Amino acid sequence: MKIIVIGCTHAGTQTVKNLLRLHPDADITVYERNNNVSFLSCGIALNVGGVVKNAEDLFYSSPEELEALGATMHVHHNVLSINRQAKTIVVENLETNETKQDHYDKLVYTTGSTPIVPPISGIGLKHIQLCKNYAQAQDIIKKAAHATNIAVIGAGYIGVELVEAFEAYGKHVTFIEGSDRVLNKYLDREFTDEVEQTLTNHGIQLALNEKVESFVGDDDGYVKSVQTSKATHDVDLVILCVGFRPQTELVKDELDTLSNGALLVNDYMQTSDPSIFAAGDNCSVFHNAAQHHAYIPLATNATKMGTLVAYNIMQPTIRYRGTQGTSGLKLYDLHMASTGLTEDAAATYGLDVRSTTLIDHERPTFMPTATEVRLKLVYENETMRLIGGQIMSKNDQTQLMNTLSVCIQQGMTVEDLAFSDFFFQPHYNKPVNLLNTVALKTLAEQDQIQLQTQ
Repeated sequence: MKIIVIGCTHAGTQTVKNLLRLHPDADITVYERNNNVSFLSCGIALNVGGVVKNAEDLFYSSPEELEALGATMHVHHNVLSINRQAKTIVVENLETNETKQDHYDKLVYTTGSTPIVPPISGIGLKHIQLCKNYAQAQDIIKKAAHATNIAVIGAGYIGVELVEAFEAYGKHVTFIEGSDRVLNKYLDREFTDEVEQTLTNHGIQLALNEKVESFVGDDDGYVKSVQTSKATHDVDLVILCVGFRPQTELVKDELDTLSNGALLVNDYMQTSDPSIFAAGDNCSVFHNAAQHHAYIPLATNATKMGTLVAYNIMQPTIRYRGTQGTSGLKLYDLHMASTGLTEDAAATYGLDVRSTTLIDHERPTFMPTATEVRLKLVYENETMRLIGGQIMSKNDQTQLMNTLSVCIQQGMTVEDLAFSDFFFQPHYNKPVNLLNTVALKTLAEQDQIQLQTQ
């Protein structure tokens, strides 16, 4: 059995390691454009801010390791075309410019995603940087050392982490976002208001509800300002963090995809061509809260999907369980996380939802310290099915969102959560766990509504 893997970041690395473990007799050949594998781009901001001293530590595997395990590794190789009928590919060696043809019995397409580069005037000026791979991380650190005014465009998780890192580095930071809130895909307004206040308190200039119209350069071709719909911002370094798109150019016209090009896969990671499997950021995922396919490029999704490819490559064996898009973030002294859908996101899927917000302490107030926690539960109005949740505190309570994620995946209701069993120990929590409490509060609110309508 000849298996070719195209792309080797998170999904590809997990696929290869598990293929070698589960199918030691298979011929596993890997083609990767870069000279490295398994780079954790989510750690770039930690590297920029000095928390992670060496960017090399953000790799959790290497071509040498995979080669030693039994894979045939071809780094600096770019796949130019795929012939599905003949089950062949054409590959270019990026070091010699030579091309060759290779064949497969099964193909694994794990090419990941690439940063979106918006078609804005001046986008090609020097010191406008993307933030995704190892080389880009090195460029950012090198250029930031000599920059005074840095603009970060795009207020998702990566953008928020970068502005904190640059501010800690002593830079003047402008945070530009086209919508009216930061982190709007992950948190509802009562949470993002606090995030924005925290950023402002640390001297970060927020430029919200501003759409970038052009970049202006100096005589030497370096960016010197960002022109938005509302203002001109002087800069000497710009970081683009406006999102990612799936890298599916080779197959998007031949295989079933979402409108953005993300590959549709079945429960066993097969594309619409049963000989081609796919996993990771080039794929759609099934969102359990929305009950709909969505594009959610996260390493957590990629690693699970890559592992499932290996289990299912010979025959359907283990079914994909879907995702809740669970994610977390630490910003200064705030710990926050979310899972499932926000109220705003639920509306885009046509779901009729309600929510309950709880402000409480994470443990009994008789303890020496007890920190305030803001916890929100989002649920479907008619069925009371759990849809999502958000949490924020200066004490790390983010693991509650992992628990809630499992509840959503299992299709639990508010009532199920209200009476789920959690331990109590005063060092950690309260006699009635916060998840129980917010669910019980929801039931009490529903009881009140019913009484009023009688």
